[in-house]
Formats: sequence, C-alpha cells, structure tokens
Amino acid sequence: MWTTLRHEPDTMKLPTPLIEGRLLRRYQRFLADVELADGSVVTAHTPNTGSMRDLCEAGLRVWLYDTGSPRRKYPLSWELVETRGGVLVGINTLRANGLVREAIEDGTVAELQGYDSIRQEVTCGSEGSRIDLLLTGPPGSCYVEVKNVTLVEGGVALFPDAVTTRGARHLRELSRLAAAGHRAVILFCVQRADAREVRPADHIDPAYGLALREAVAAGVEALACRAAVSLDRVRLSGPLPVAIRDGVGA
Repeated sequence: MWTTLRHEPDTMKLPTPLIEGRLLRRYQRFLADVELADGSVVTAHTPNTGSMRDLCEAGLRVWLYDTGSPRRKYPLSWELVETRGGVLVGINTLRANGLVREAIEDGTVAELQGYDSIRQEVTCGSEGSRIDLLLTGPPGSCYVEVKNVTLVEGGVALFPDAVTTRGARHLRELSRLAAAGHRAVILFCVQRADAREVRPADHIDPAYGLALREAVAAGVEALACRAAVSLDRVRLSGPLPVAIRDGVGA
C-alpha cells in the first residue's frame, strides 16, 4: 500500500469538455493553429517538445481543452490527435509522469511493485539531472526516468522522435545510479495503442540508441507500457517489450 498521497486526483481522466477541430499547422514548436467546427481558427499551446513526426499533418482531427488560465497567452492546449489510420494519440508529454505513477500504484507496472513511497522530480547525480520518480521501500531505492512516446512506424514505437542530448544525459545518470547499487529504470510511456514493441530510433538519433544500449549494459532496466486512449481518458493498459538491438527493423 502506498503511503504517499496521489499528486493529483485521477490524472487518467482528461479535462472536459474537449474541443474538436482540424489541425492547420504546428509551428514555433509550441504553437498550433486549429480550425474549429464553426469555421473559426484558434491558436493552441502544444505541450510536446518533440517533432511529433507524422502527427502534424494538416487536416488531422485534434482535440483541445481550455485551461481556463487568465495568465496564459494561449489558454487552449492541444491534448489528442487522430492519425490517418484512425489511432488516437495522447500528445501531452506533461501527462506521462502521472500516467506512470498511477500505473505503478494500481499494479499495472508489475515490475515496480513492493515499494511504499513515490517522490517526483528528484534532483540527483553529478550532472544535476532531475529523475522523474523515486520509489522507496523494502526493496530499496528505485529511480525511474519516464519518456513519452508518440511515434509508431510499422507497429514499432520509436524514441526519440528528434535528437535529444537531454535524453542521453538522463541515461548516463541512470547508469551511475545503477553502478552505485541503486535500481535504475528507463520507462517508455507510449500514449497510443497500436505498438507491439519499443525500440530506440537509431535513424533519428543514433547517439541516443548507443546511450540506451550502454545504459542497459551497465544495469539500467528498460521497461515500456502502452496506453489505451479515448476522448475522456488515457491510461496505461499493459507492458510492451523493449528491443535495443542495433538498427530499426533489425
């Protein structure tokens, strides 16, 4: 039984009501223009730092929500997109930590059971990295770094979808934690249901693929979960295998 309080109530539920529209363009990394059903065009914040490859085509159905914040220049935020193949994808990277935390607490992530406390955003290591989750309890300490995955090609979920030096830094930090005797885990949170496994995207960022293989060789565990995504909630529904062999499609 977890002794810490949940960081927010039921993060699997999406804000309501969601606002449907058609994507016109994504630009300047964090902005997207969307045409609504009444023909009006709004600009929404995009809570995703990646390239969102294959998810930014003009005409795709998207869903936004109104944060209601008077302090935000763009109070609307992009939450979901439907691919050309009809797959719903959660693009909000900020939800990944909450989804993983809840999946640990409800037993969905079987490999991370037996702990009784969870802390978030723990600073550690020589590079001053923030590790997403720290589990503590009878098994000891377990550091978990969460990566949100939205890119799927041919049934394979791929990370990253853009070059990430930050991601490689996190892997080095996890390797040092493993070397110090702690349990260290990289967990890929795939916010879509059409993946059969996860692999490093060597054709996008070969350095990250190399760093992942080195981390696993150093004792870091690589786990992954796929999500069930609907218009009212996102939840992690089960595990996915992680294949770290060289080369996409190998």
